Amino acid sequence: MSPAAEASVPLERYTGTPKYMVPAFGMGVLGILATLAIFFATDAKGIAAHSYLLAFTYWVGISVAFIIMIAIFHTAKAKWLILLRRTMETGASTIPVFVALIIPLVFMAGYLYPWWPGSPLAASITGLEAEHLSHKIHWYLRPDLMGIRHVIYFAVWIFAAWKLRKLSVQQDTEGGLDFTRRLRRFSPGMLPPLALTITFASFDWLMSLTPLWQSTIFGVYYFAGSFLSAFCILTIVATYARGQGLFGNLVTTAHFHNLGKLMLAFTAFWAYIAFSQFMLVWIANIPEEAPWYGVRIFGAWKPSSIALFFLHFVLPFFTLLSRNLKLQPRKLSLVAFYLLAVHAFDLYWLIWPALTGTDGPSMLANPISIITLVTSFVGVGGIAVGFALKNASNGYTMPVKDPYIAESLRYVQP
Repeated sequence: MSPAAEASVPLERYTGTPKYMVPAFGMGVLGILATLAIFFATDAKGIAAHSYLLAFTYWVGISVAFIIMIAIFHTAKAKWLILLRRTMETGASTIPVFVALIIPLVFMAGYLYPWWPGSPLAASITGLEAEHLSHKIHWYLRPDLMGIRHVIYFAVWIFAAWKLRKLSVQQDTEGGLDFTRRLRRFSPGMLPPLALTITFASFDWLMSLTPLWQSTIFGVYYFAGSFLSAFCILTIVATYARGQGLFGNLVTTAHFHNLGKLMLAFTAFWAYIAFSQFMLVWIANIPEEAPWYGVRIFGAWKPSSIALFFLHFVLPFFTLLSRNLKLQPRKLSLVAFYLLAVHAFDLYWLIWPALTGTDGPSMLANPISIITLVTSFVGVGGIAVGFALKNASNGYTMPVKDPYIAESLRYVQP
């Protein structure tokens, strides 16, 4: 790195974390305690369980998406994103906290999954459906096997996040090309296990809510929404990370233009996967599969399904087509906030029909649904954000000694 480039890099470590970390942890603890109180002390156990599942899958999906994102960019040897890499590494480093945050789901599992031993939901599956379910329970849908799978999921995620961040942070002190070479050798080999684990995790958390339903691309659907949300968070942080020791002032319109294009690309990718899954399930018309969509596109859930199409695809797609918008960080960050909210609505659309069936969105009839959705989301999100801020404390907010940081700083559109 040239002396001129090094002089432009903020070499101060970030020390402003406690101001935000303590409130984040405080809100997180209160939110989780409120959700658990509702679950254990009221009759709204199903509502609390589904609310917590939504919050957990929302935040853990983004964390895993950051891990995959880092591995992809190291594999592709992308240089323009180096300036933003530490933010992705910090987001990925939150994955260990989800080992603790998944514990409440163990107590709530009986109110989420009809196949769970002793679940009160098992009575809703009878006759031939119960016979078909028994075959799945025999070889896959079992608590012991699910526990083993989760050990594998988190082992892969924690190891990948730790290794990617460890080498990057070491480079801040020692510098040199060796760390870059090691990161580029390590990342390609991690992509297959990362892809497989996020796919099977989505099967366990979300698809098994309706255990007779199956889709081989459901994992890609979940990943697409999480990946889009990760780019949204990266855009928001790059917009507002300004101040002593922060990197925001160094992010150029060329970087934001690329982030906007990636947001546009994954908006389209989410829609493509969503339509592909719908088309394949609908055209096959298999009795075990078609009812999953039947619940969502007929009756009380029909308005939500139509709204999801327009809110998650049509509106953001045509908005992000604007080149001028992608060159204005604050306007682009508004779109990012919007897409984060829509991703939560997407997960609501995936999860809530398993609770209410054809009755439609229960929040319209039961105010406690709104309360638990908020407390769960703030609870899991607060803990995750607080943990990320803790990891960012006393560290550099960008890879200050990456040999290609100068190229990232002066990046322009080709």
